[in-house]
Parts: sequence; structure tokens; C-alpha cells
Amino acid sequence: MFRRVAIIGGGAAGATLLSELLERPVSQPLHLDWYTGGATPGRGVAYGTRSERHLLNVRAASMGMFANRPGGFLEYMQKRDPSISGTDFLPRCWYGDYLEGEIAAALARARDNGHDVRIVPYAVDAVVPENDGVTLLLQGETTTRVEAAVLALGALTPCPLPGVHDDVLASGRYVTLPWQLLADAQPDMQAHNVLVIGLGLTAVDVIVELAAKWPKAHFTAISRHGMLPEVHRAGTSLPYEDTEDLVESMREVPDIRYWIHVLRDAIEHTDDWRRVVDSLRPYTAKLWGLLQHDDRARFLRHARWAWERARHRLPPQVACSIKALEKEGRLQCLRGHMHSIALTTQGLRMVFAPKGEYAERVLDADMIIQSVGLETDVRRTQHTLLQQMMTNGHIRSDPFGLGIDTTPDGRVLHNGTAWPRLFAMGSMLRGTLWESTAIPEIRQQARQLADHILAG
Repeated sequence: MFRRVAIIGGGAAGATLLSELLERPVSQPLHLDWYTGGATPGRGVAYGTRSERHLLNVRAASMGMFANRPGGFLEYMQKRDPSISGTDFLPRCWYGDYLEGEIAAALARARDNGHDVRIVPYAVDAVVPENDGVTLLLQGETTTRVEAAVLALGALTPCPLPGVHDDVLASGRYVTLPWQLLADAQPDMQAHNVLVIGLGLTAVDVIVELAAKWPKAHFTAISRHGMLPEVHRAGTSLPYEDTEDLVESMREVPDIRYWIHVLRDAIEHTDDWRRVVDSLRPYTAKLWGLLQHDDRARFLRHARWAWERARHRLPPQVACSIKALEKEGRLQCLRGHMHSIALTTQGLRMVFAPKGEYAERVLDADMIIQSVGLETDVRRTQHTLLQQMMTNGHIRSDPFGLGIDTTPDGRVLHNGTAWPRLFAMGSMLRGTLWESTAIPEIRQQARQLADHILAG
């Protein structure tokens, strides 16, 4: 086993791995260093929100932290409120409370079992992997060496979109970090005109929160397809009965065009398309692994938006809030592309090309909020550690810029080979596994990584 281990990243993925490692009986105590970067351990960006308007988009019954106890979150919540149901979509801040509680319990077990665990509230500046260990550099001067290290970094800080110039950024009216804006926003009765770039789950969170705090604000949201995410059923439905046959046919013909054909056929012959999409979740990573480069590229170009819209759905109560804003005339969703953004004396002006129209439009706004989805492209990130590792050839991007190139079990690749003691999990594995950002996938990765580390 690797006795001295570093976990780099303070969000839910790092917390889940830490808890898995401390959950197991081991022959010798572990020395674990968890580098959280200064944020509240476990919450990260996803669960750092304190607003109860921001809901989980997975039902409570499926959000347990441990792979062998998927109902752990529901049990935790029902101790606080027995009326809570497994089908409920609960506030993400409550899930953050649950994570903090599990971390505290794991640290208590660690003390009882003689493990040495340090929560280090700093970011790691550099990582140098070698065949017999990994060296970490902190604050430009302190080095430490471990037997194994895990990159559990979560989503990266978004970069401004092309066409957004320095004067626009300097104005403070163009926001690339929506979660910081939402945390700092105060109630305001001004008639703000807000433009949101993106129509995914984060964009919805932005709109719902600011609409409540700024009751006279008007929102315009634009995206390539101009469509909001699909909506979860209010209640659960029976599993799709033909899942095994569907998955087997996809395995036999790993071609994205064929897959779309058989999925459409399956959806046409069932009472609820969600049953078909949800049935694929346990198999998605292995199916993705069967696709050749050209088919993955074809999927990302043509079908990615539709898959993500269907796969990552809105809780019903959030969908109701959005519909109410549309009915009130406070939210307009547009389809098209942003061409440029300029600073004016009144605010910001976007040149916008509506889909299917020749003439461009001009949209004026007091504020523009960029919310175009999860950022995991290590080729253009400003993340200090990833820049260092890319520059020195310790890691490489996957071919599509979705994350770090790894093996399916999370071993980090370089020059075509895997480092024996450097691993990644969570968002950084999107290029390898495609579905790798939600708790049900992360907890499985944590369990497998813990098995490997403790056996190593």
C-alpha cells in the first residue's frame, strides 16, 4: 500500500476519496495530506452556495457519499426532517452540510485508528511525478514528497470568451465567476438589464437567484440552441425494461450515428424518454470508451448539446420558477451566437447573430454574465498547477480539451505511458469517461482509487 498520500483539491471529489481511504481497515496507519486551497473543505464551488434556491439536480436518495451507501445523504437529511423523501431535490447547501459532517466523522475515525491526516489550506504550486514518488511544491519554497498523489481539482476557473476585450473585463460589468457574484449580490430594486451567455444549469441558477434578489431586473439569455435544460419528472418512474438489449446493440456497433438511431427508436417505443436516457448512466463511460476518435468528435460537434440538455435536467420546482419569469416577461431566451462585446457609456453592448437570420442584432445590458458550462480545458487554463504540469510535460490534454489524458482507472498519462503514482478523478476525467462530474460517478471513482492506493 501507499502509506503517504496527497489529495490535491478541496471539493467534493477530494472529500469523497479522503473518506473512502479512512473508511477502510488497514494494516499500517496512513499519512494523508489534503490540500484544500483555502476553501471550506468538501464544499468546493458546487456546494459552496448558501442559497436554498440552488437545488441538487439528482434526487436525495442517490446522493450518498459512499458507493456502498448511496442512501447516506437521505438518511442524514431524514434525521433532520423525517418528512423528506428520497425523490426530493434538496438545496445544495444542505448537501454541503452533509459533506462537512462526513469529513468530520472521517477525521474522528482517523484519530482513533492512528492515521496522520493534515488538512492544508493552501494550493499546490507544482507537482513533479517520478516512478517512485511525487514531489509537491507549496508557496514557492516548501517541498514535500509522497508515495502517491491524486488530482481532484474539480472544474477550472472560466476564461473570458473570445471577443471580450480588456476594457470590458476591467469595467466589472462582464462576469466570468457567477458564483462569486451570487454570493456577494445584495437585494436591489433597480431595473437591471442582465444578459446571460449560456442556458445550462448554472445559467438557470444565476437567473433564479438574481431574479429573487433583484425583483425588477430583466434577463436575456442566449445560447447556440436557445433551449433550457429538460425537466425531471416530479416522481420516479420504473427502470427501462430493455436496457440490456439496448446496451448490447450499442456495444456491437460502436458508431455514433447508429447509436442515435437506436436511442431514438427506443424513445419512440416507451412512455417516457427519461427512462431510456437514465438507463444508460451506469454504462456511459464504457460506451464512450468504445468510440473511435472520429465518432467522439462527431458526437461533440452535433449531439453533445442535446445529450447534456436531456441528461442534466432541472428539478421541477426550478423549472416552475423559470416558467414564471418567462410568463412575467422578465426572461427571454434567444438562439444564436455572440460576435463581440463593447463597453459603452451606459454599460455593455453585444453584437449578436440570431440563428437562421442574416442580420445581426445589438443587445444592450448593464451586466453580462458568462455561464457557458463546465470549464475543464487544461490547454488554456490559468490554473497555476496545471500550467506548470503542462509546461513540464507531466500531463497532457485529452484530444478534445475536455480534461487530462488518463487511463479509465484514473492513472495520468504522459508520453503515451502512465505515471505509476499520479492519479486524477472527477472533472479532469471527462475526456476519458465523458460522464465524470456528478456524485454517483465520483463516489465510484473514489472507491476504486482507494482500493488501488491501499493495495499499492
